[in-house]
Amino acid sequence: MCALVPPDWSVVRHELRRLLTSADWPPDTVHAAELALHELFVNAWKHADTPAPHVIVSLCPRTLRVSVCDDSPVLPEPRTPTDPYAISGRGLHLVEALTDRFGATSNKHGKVVWFELEAAA
Repeated sequence: MCALVPPDWSVVRHELRRLLTSADWPPDTVHAAELALHELFVNAWKHADTPAPHVIVSLCPRTLRVSVCDDSPVLPEPRTPTDPYAISGRGLHLVEALTDRFGATSNKHGKVVWFELEAAA
């Protein structure tokens, strides 16, 4: 039997929440950003075998960009589970629904999966 121990992402989540709250972003947008970050972070750990995914958060001036770096060069593709009760396979669809834009780029160390959210006017 193998025990999976996910990395602690609470510091990143806290900092993201602090940044957006101090910039007066609405709570529902803050929650959407946290959930999208969680999906990308868990995907990097689980599917790209990255023990501690690297996260970059930038806010300039009304656009949030969150990037999660992992060790796998394989770019993610949204998939639709054939089993409607499957416990995985919907994460990228969720990220797409929660954010204004998302994508992925390869680099020499693996890849970067990112999303952007725009602040409400």
